[in-house]
Amino acid sequence: MIEYVVMIVGVLGSILALVQRDLLKAAILTGITGGCIAFLFQILLAPDVALTQAIVGAAIVPVFLAITIHKTKRVGEDD
Repeated sequence: MIEYVVMIVGVLGSILALVQRDLLKAAILTGITGGCIAFLFQILLAPDVALTQAIVGAAIVPVFLAITIHKTKRVGEDD
C-alpha cells in the first residue's frame, strides 16, 4: 500500500517540477522525485540501486541544477 502512495508522490512531484515557473523550486521537486524512486528501489529489495539513486537522483542532480540556476542570469536582469 505504501508503494502506491510513494508512486503518487513521485508522479505529482514530477508534474509539479514541469509546470513550475521558479526554476529553484523545480530543482527541489526533482530531488523529491529522486527520493521517491530511491525509496521504491529499497522496497523492491535493491539496496545498491536505491543508494545510487538516492545519491544521484535526490542529492547530486538537484544541487547541480540549483548551482546552474544560481550561476546563470537572464539578459537584462539586474542583481
